[in-house]
Amino acid sequence: MTRWNINRIPDLAGRTVIITGANSGLGLHAARALGRAGAHVVLAVRDQRKGDHAAASVPGTPEVRRLDLGDLSSIRGFAESWSGEAAVLINNAGVMFPPEGSTVDGFETQFGTNHLGHFALTNLLLPHLTDRVVTLASGLHRSVNGIEWDNPNLRGAYNPQRAYGQSKLANLLFTLELQRRLEACGSPVRAMAAHPGYAATNLQSHAGNAVLRRLMAVGNRLIAQGAEAGSLPTLFAATEDLPGNSYAGPSGLGEMRGAPTLVGRSAAAADPAAANRLWAMSEELTGVTFPLS
Repeated sequence: MTRWNINRIPDLAGRTVIITGANSGLGLHAARALGRAGAHVVLAVRDQRKGDHAAASVPGTPEVRRLDLGDLSSIRGFAESWSGEAAVLINNAGVMFPPEGSTVDGFETQFGTNHLGHFALTNLLLPHLTDRVVTLASGLHRSVNGIEWDNPNLRGAYNPQRAYGQSKLANLLFTLELQRRLEACGSPVRAMAAHPGYAATNLQSHAGNAVLRRLMAVGNRLIAQGAEAGSLPTLFAATEDLPGNSYAGPSGLGEMRGAPTLVGRSAAAADPAAANRLWAMSEELTGVTFPLS
């Protein structure tokens, strides 16, 4: 498993894969690999023009659809316009270390986009999905010990690193509870998570702190692996026959780089009570509930 590479991806002809944020970085490299394997790849992106440009480099029959994960009305519109089956949903899009801000619906930008947006999208699309949901987490989920239950939007206490770590912890708790619910209702769909290690993408360029941006730019040049290598854990989680709630990441030192394999997570990310509590809070905040029974 530690030597897994894109040549291990099976023939995906006849299967549809939806990838959020697929106009650049990890999502675009995943789209290209899945397109080469025969999948019909749907690039769900905020900027239609950038999506069209990216789709030109994706083999097969790529399709671009507009989706703004920071706007629940956009998410609902995307889901309502969907018809037919999709084998895989890859919750790839995200924001990292921006200045304090809010989504259209008033959620802290990182928690609202990285977690709540994908929470709503997944549940709204779940009746159409046939195989699995892959959600992008991060090794930085370990930087926090839990969700700020009384103040998840960190109002009056915003710290970009804290907010990002919380959103990535939420991604893993979401995966844990989603898998529990899928198993409970007998669904064949599996919930997976993946993280890219330290991969050089444009995600790091959005930090509000100029010093942090420069430090991450240096890290991208000297330490990080490329975005194509960073996409491998996502592809591993999306195509390998793995048990539900699997978490994929790089196999190298510190899970920073290397071929994909199954990796561990913090105790906070494996807490079923916290996962259930986050799910209930997310339903209340978004108005979206688990659709299967």
